[in-house]
Amino acid sequence: MSEMTFEKMINQMTPAIYESLKQAVSLRKWPDGRRLTPEQTELCLEAVMRYEAENNVPEETRVGYLEQRTCGANASGANVSPEMAGLARDASSD
Repeated sequence: MSEMTFEKMINQMTPAIYESLKQAVSLRKWPDGRRLTPEQTELCLEAVMRYEAENNVPEETRVGYLEQRTCGANASGANVSPEMAGLARDASSD
């Protein structure tokens, strides 16, 4: 039996496998409930990102996508909930 390379695995990945890996990374759990190890999380995330890049997945649906806002009330934070503002503040104080 020949060894499956990471590159070959990415090239053979189906949309269903992509969605499953994306969910596993998001939840940090496999579909059966077992937790991903840090190494598994890293490999799955790399596989998801490579799949997205090679299959022209729309940018706004990719892992880690952040909407760019440049003007208006949304850019100033006027519509940000106090809870979300607190999260940003807590993260920047580390």
